[in-house]
Amino acid sequence: MQAKRILFAAFALGAASLSFAQANWPTKPITLVVPFAAGGPTDVVARTLGASMTKSLGQTIVVENKLGAGGTVAAAAVARGNPDGYTFFIHHNGMATAPALYRKLSYDPLKDFEYVSQAVDVPMTLLARKDFPANNFQELQAYLKANASKINLANAGLGAVSQLCGLMLQHALGVKFTEVPFQGTAPAMNALLGGQVDILCDQTTQTIPQIKAGSVKFYGVTTKNRIKVMPDAPTLHEQGLKDFEVVVWHGIYAPKGTPKPILDKMNGAIRAALKDPAVVQKMTELGAEIVPDSKLTSEGLHSWLQSEINKWGPAIKASGKFAD
Repeated sequence: MQAKRILFAAFALGAASLSFAQANWPTKPITLVVPFAAGGPTDVVARTLGASMTKSLGQTIVVENKLGAGGTVAAAAVARGNPDGYTFFIHHNGMATAPALYRKLSYDPLKDFEYVSQAVDVPMTLLARKDFPANNFQELQAYLKANASKINLANAGLGAVSQLCGLMLQHALGVKFTEVPFQGTAPAMNALLGGQVDILCDQTTQTIPQIKAGSVKFYGVTTKNRIKVMPDAPTLHEQGLKDFEVVVWHGIYAPKGTPKPILDKMNGAIRAALKDPAVVQKMTELGAEIVPDSKLTSEGLHSWLQSEINKWGPAIKASGKFAD
C-alpha cells in the first residue's frame, strides 16, 4: 500500500510539473527550423514572423536553417525531435510533394507531426532573361512551343516550388524543356540574370525587385487573381493559360506529441504576428498574402496538406522525376 501511495504521489507530482511547464511555456528560446538557405523565400517569411512572435511570446524565436534533399532532411529531424515545445518547423508545398518525389521517405507528413497553422501564401512569377526574344506572354507561348528542345528552364532543385511550377508549365504547354537545377533560388536567379538560362518560375519574395528594376522579362503571375503589390501585372490564367495556378503556401509544424496547450499558445502567437502592422507591411511588399482565419488552425493545415498531397502526387508521378 505504501509503495502504491509513493508511486501515485510521484505520478501526481510529475503531472503537476508537466502542467506547470506547459502553463508557463515558453521559458527559453524557441527554435524554428527552416529547411532552406538563409535569405531564401521561406527563410524571409520565417524571420519576419519570428521577430513579431518574439514580442508576444516573451522569448526569442531562433531560426535554424537545416538544408538538404528538398526540405526532407529538416522534416525528418523535426519528426524525430523532442516534443517539449521548443522546436517548430516551417515548410512550404514541399511538405506535400515529398511523398511522391522521394521513393524512400523516413517520415509521414500526415502522421508524424503536430499541425499548428498555415501562415502566408506567396504567388509565383514567370520570368525570362532580359534579352529573351518574346516580349509578351502570347509571344512567349509561341516561342516556347516552337523551340522547346532549346529552352533551358532553371529551378532551385528537386522538390523546390520553382521546379513544380516548371513541371506544370511544361504540362500546360505540352512541351519538354531542359531543366537546370540549382542549389537554391538565389543561384537560379543569378543564372537568369547572367543569361546562362532562359526562363525561371519563382516566388514574388525573390522576383519583385528584379521585375521592378527591369533586370528580367516578366510575363505574369501564377495566381487566379491579380496581386496587390503589382495590380497591373496580368495573371497567366487571364492571358490564356486557363486554370494555371501555383501558390506557395507555408505551414508551421511541431514534433508529434507536443502538448496541445503549447500548440494553442503557438497558434495564438502566429495569429498575433499576422496582425502585426510591420508583418502585414513586409508581406505586402513581398507579394505575400496572409491566409484567411479558416486556415489558421491545426485542422485547417492538416486538411490542406492532405488536399495538396492528392493534387501534386499524380502530376509528379506522371513526370517521372523521383529521388531515392
